[in-house]
Amino acid sequence: MKPPLDDFLSNHRGKKVLFLGREDLFSTQESQRFLKRYDIEIVTTLDDEVVALIEHHRLNPIEEDISYEAYDRGISLYKLEEFERLLSDSIDDDQLLMSLKLSSDQERIYRVIINTHISDKLFIKLLEIYRWSDDEEEDDNEDRGVVIATLRRFLNYKPNEEDLLYTPLSIKRLIGETRDPNLLKALLNFPNYKFMQKGKQWIRLKEVVATNPYIDRETIQKLIRYRDHRVIFYLSANSSIPLSILKEFIKIDDQDINEALATNHQIDDELFVMLLGRGKSVCELLLAYQPIDIGRIEMIEEANISQDTYTILGENIYLKEVVIEYLLSKNIDGLIELLATNPSLSQHDLKGIYDREIFKYHLPLATNPSTPIKILQEIYERYSSHQDILINLASNPSTPIEILEELFELDIYKIQEKLASNPSLPLELLNILKIDTRLRNALTHNKTFRDNITKELGL
Repeated sequence: MKPPLDDFLSNHRGKKVLFLGREDLFSTQESQRFLKRYDIEIVTTLDDEVVALIEHHRLNPIEEDISYEAYDRGISLYKLEEFERLLSDSIDDDQLLMSLKLSSDQERIYRVIINTHISDKLFIKLLEIYRWSDDEEEDDNEDRGVVIATLRRFLNYKPNEEDLLYTPLSIKRLIGETRDPNLLKALLNFPNYKFMQKGKQWIRLKEVVATNPYIDRETIQKLIRYRDHRVIFYLSANSSIPLSILKEFIKIDDQDINEALATNHQIDDELFVMLLGRGKSVCELLLAYQPIDIGRIEMIEEANISQDTYTILGENIYLKEVVIEYLLSKNIDGLIELLATNPSLSQHDLKGIYDREIFKYHLPLATNPSTPIKILQEIYERYSSHQDILINLASNPSTPIEILEELFELDIYKIQEKLASNPSLPLELLNILKIDTRLRNALTHNKTFRDNITKELGL
C-alpha cells in the first residue's frame, strides 16, 4: 500500500520527482521551494533517480506515455491534488498574506483564492486585496473564478444545485444567509452587482449587505462612507444598527429614510415621537410595526392623528397585553375588526370579540389562525350558507380538517382557491385541486404541496 505523500517524501531525501501536466494552484518555483525541505529536486525528464510522479488529472498524449513507462518501472504515482493539499497545509497564513500584500502579485493572489485547501480566514483576507476588473460590464474570467470560489466555499447548496455557482443571484443569497461579519465586510470589495427582486425592482450588492443584521461596526461605517441614499435607507431599517447612528439618520429628514426608521425596532421613544410628526405614511408604519406599550399609546394620542390612522394599531403584532385591553375598550369598529384578524391576540381576547355577537367581527375571526377551534366550529355552523365566511374559513390553517373537507365538497371556485393555498388541507385533496390550472398559483404557495413535490422528485 502506497504511503501518504508526506511520509514518502521524508523517506526519499536527495531524490527527484517528475511533475506531469500543467501547473495549477502553485507555480514550479513555489513547488520547488516547498520540496527543498525534503531535499528533493523537480526534474523535467524521467531518469533513474526519479522516485515519484505527481500528475495533473489532465495529461497530453506524450505525458500519458511517460506515465505508462513510469508505471511499468514501478515508480510511485501521486495526484497533483494530494501534493497541493500537502503544500497548502504547510502555509503560514500571516507570512503568505504579508508577502502577497507587499508584492501585490494578482496572479498569485488569484491562485491562492481558488485553492480549496486554505482556511476560510485566509480566504476572506485575500478577498480584501484581490483587484477586480475595472470594467463591470466585461465578463472577466478571473473575477468569475473568484465569485465561484466564494460561493463554493460559503454558500449552502445541495450537490444537485451546482448551477447556483454560476448565477449572480447566488451572491445575494449568500449575503442574506451568512452570519460572518468578516465575510460581509470582504464582500463589499466585490463589484457592486445589482439583482432583480420581486416586483422587478433592482437592489445592489452594497444595499443587500446593509440589510444583514450581522454586519459589524466597521462595515456599518464603511457603508455610511459611500454616501449612498439607498444604502442609508437599508441601514435605517436594520435593527442591528446602533441607536446613536439611527439618531444621525433621522437628521437627514428624508421620506424614504424616515419610513425605514419607522419599521426599525431599535428606535427609542425619542425617535418614536419625532417620527410621529413626519407625515401620515411614516405614522402608519410606526403604528403597524413598532412595539407598542401604554407609554407609546399616550404619545400616539397626544399626536392627534386621525381615527383611520389610529385603527392601524389593530394590525400590530407587537402590542403589549395591557395595550390590547385598552384598545378593545375603545369600541372603535375598524380597530376591533383589525384586532379580530391579529394572530398575536390571546384566545381569551378573541373570544371576547366573538362574544360581542357582531357579524362584522365574526368575519375576520374566521381567518385568524389564533381563533379557538371551538369558535371556528361555531362560526361554521352559524354561517354555513354565508359564502364570505366560508371563504375565510377555507383560508385558515387552523380550521378543523373535517370542515375543510366539507368546504371542498361544495365545489365553489372562490372557496377552492383558498383551500389550494391552505397547508392544512389533506394532500389527497390538494392533488385533486391541481387538475384545475386556475389554482396553480395558489398551490405553488402551499408549503404542504411544495414539500410533497420536493419529496417526489427526491430533492
